[in-house]
Amino acid sequence: MNEPNPFLDPARQHELYGRASRLAGRTSALMRAKTSGHPVPETIVSLVQTHHAQPDHLRVVLDIGCGRGTSSLVIADRLRPRRVVGLDAAPALLEQARARAQELPYLAIDFVRGDFHYLPLPARSCDAAVAAFCLYHSPRPDEVIAQIARVLAPGGVAVLVTKGLDSYREVDQLVAGSGLDRWAECHESLYTAAHSDNLPDLAASSLDVIAVLHEEHTFTFDGHDHLARYLATNPKYHLAPGLYGNPSALAAALHEALPDQPLATSSRITFVVARTWEEAG
Repeated sequence: MNEPNPFLDPARQHELYGRASRLAGRTSALMRAKTSGHPVPETIVSLVQTHHAQPDHLRVVLDIGCGRGTSSLVIADRLRPRRVVGLDAAPALLEQARARAQELPYLAIDFVRGDFHYLPLPARSCDAAVAAFCLYHSPRPDEVIAQIARVLAPGGVAVLVTKGLDSYREVDQLVAGSGLDRWAECHESLYTAAHSDNLPDLAASSLDVIAVLHEEHTFTFDGHDHLARYLATNPKYHLAPGLYGNPSALAAALHEALPDQPLATSSRITFVVARTWEEAG
């Protein structure tokens, strides 16, 4: 199976991120299914508070791959830096992030479009930088981390977050067993570029790693209708025409293929905390 990884295929970027509703639907289905694991934005805040020397006096916090702004809003509310900069490459996601931030005008947040390989901020300008669930969208995540090292101020910390290679393997098994994609268990992981096992080494290419935290998050989908809302937005599988992006049709196909029952699955979430080598020395 040599098909391009969807997360690394430039031809699929508009399909994946051209509509904010797609990401909102995917996230909503996962969060409804979640049965264990701390909210990731809250863990990010806790790690910054623990590892930054002056967490109550942060100037700029950069949230890379901010998407719809969920983490940016929590960071701004909980850490109260002078400014949060949320950066993403997708205009549709940034538009929704700005709309959500307008409902909280007391928070100092700017959302900007940019390429995380060339962060549009001056050197040493950020007290903290966050890159959650975005590094595996780059074929060169080490270059992104080098950019993070460039923009971190002395004493600043970076919090990098990713998933394990075998995340949601039970979903792969169900999709294969249903016949909707018999090769579902053979497709390359979506997280190959930056995953739980290689992220500490990637971070160490430009930063000093000071903490690594692994958490097991579990999810239980109520049944085929619930699972279909997640599967319909998952680019990993090779589904028949009319199923991808169509939860109703996908749910009907699942009902026809398999008895309806809850599905439990899991994902390993890894947090790497790092700082600049200068600070380490």
